[in-house]
Amino acid sequence: MGVSDTEAVTAGEEGANGWDAVEDLPPSAKLVAKVLDYEDTLTQSELAEETLLPPRTVRYALSRLEDAGAVESRFSFSDARKRLYTLTL
Repeated sequence: MGVSDTEAVTAGEEGANGWDAVEDLPPSAKLVAKVLDYEDTLTQSELAEETLLPPRTVRYALSRLEDAGAVESRFSFSDARKRLYTLTL
């Protein structure tokens, strides 16, 4: 057993730590987080398009993710009416 088993456990723990904040959230929030993980930065309407979730569900998921500290939002420079969301995990 020895070093290789310890390294495997440590590597597994490091990969999961960032996602612990999302673990207890609803499935819609997990889906939004995963899409942001792949796409980097998106608006709420782009997230609704990518996830095929209703805009209201995406809005709720984003608020839950923001409360958990998993997502950051900022104003879009191209359209100040929109916010851009980025995963912080």
